[in-house]
Amino acid sequence: MKHSLRWLAFLVAVALLGAACGDDSDEATGGDDATGDEATGGDEASDDPIRIGILTSLTGPFTSWGLHVEAGALLAADDINADGGIGGRMVEVIVVDDQSDPEEGVVQMERLIEDGVVAIAGTISSGVGGATSPLAESSEIPLFFSKAGSDALLTEDSRYTFRTCLPAGPMLAVPWAEYANEQGFTRVGSMIADYGWGQSFLAASESVFGDAGLELQSEVAPVGEQDFSTYLRSITDFEPELLLATGHPPGAGAILAQAADLGIDVNVTGPGSSLTAVMEAAGDTAFGRYADLSCADYFSDSYADLASRYVAETGLGFMEDDAVAMYAVVNIVAEAAGEVGDDPVAIADTVRAGSYDMPGMAYTLSWTEWGELAESTLLLIEMGAGPAPAGLNEAGEWWPEILTQSAPLEPYVPGS
Repeated sequence: MKHSLRWLAFLVAVALLGAACGDDSDEATGGDDATGDEATGGDEASDDPIRIGILTSLTGPFTSWGLHVEAGALLAADDINADGGIGGRMVEVIVVDDQSDPEEGVVQMERLIEDGVVAIAGTISSGVGGATSPLAESSEIPLFFSKAGSDALLTEDSRYTFRTCLPAGPMLAVPWAEYANEQGFTRVGSMIADYGWGQSFLAASESVFGDAGLELQSEVAPVGEQDFSTYLRSITDFEPELLLATGHPPGAGAILAQAADLGIDVNVTGPGSSLTAVMEAAGDTAFGRYADLSCADYFSDSYADLASRYVAETGLGFMEDDAVAMYAVVNIVAEAAGEVGDDPVAIADTVRAGSYDMPGMAYTLSWTEWGELAESTLLLIEMGAGPAPAGLNEAGEWWPEILTQSAPLEPYVPGS
């Protein structure tokens, strides 16, 4: 309150000075550091929209994730605006396509910054994340990944880059090693995509699975590869009891289907894939064989409430976990902007200091100082034949079944 009174006194003084000098202008503006009460409170409160950027993959190999990122973010803005906005301010979501390409990601992120967004969210590809996280730090604008999980994307000095739906690769290897041990497996095959995330998961799984006493054989394929027959034949002689497709996100569905064709009759794990895309690629082959990790709790009442509207309003058939995560992020950023104004630095500080229980999420969203997930407890799910709960899946009768929920994952410290 004292701060606001000092500001009011300053405005009065400026107005009197202008009158004394014969200036007939009635406009007064604050300094560059006007944030908090100055940016949002009092009679001069802005009625401009709160602009939030969505940088995601609407074309390229990560499209099946990006479409749900976009839809989840737009649904959040619609809900906020239908409820009167944030302090009367509407939320405007600006969506751009990074084309699953790092260079294009930088171009589009610069465009969003020029458009005056207060934060950016939705990055899927670790390649795009690796190109844009330095820009987030240098521009001091919050950047929220959805599925970019390479351990190289954050440093201990990161203050504007946050993960939401996928923790760092070294964290993600842990629940799969625990699952393999619980099932009594000793040999695990792995398909790796030759880019940041794949290499991060490869290094993590070699360490984690080795410590767990599990033999691991990995094959590395290009990111855009969809014919995995040669790679899978190399794994066949190893006689794996579990096949990890976690390290090759765009290939998960194809790997599952082609492994079955080659007689590799084992469970295949995904990387937080679009379940709809997996089912389109593998069909009934996925039932009882495809397992994945999810940041969404498909079995909660809050997910059902949110997903029933999502399915009815978006036409996408099923609410993927990326949509749930981006629904959360848009709400979190908008709430922060309502508290501290449109200053991205203040928004980043506010979000980092907060803890958020959001509808449909499997864990509380909170972060370490450097932006890693602090309380992630991912669900391990397996694809089942269903039937799906009424109104929650127009993409088919299938429905995920819960295998287990991981113990809280210890946040990865960059460089450790």
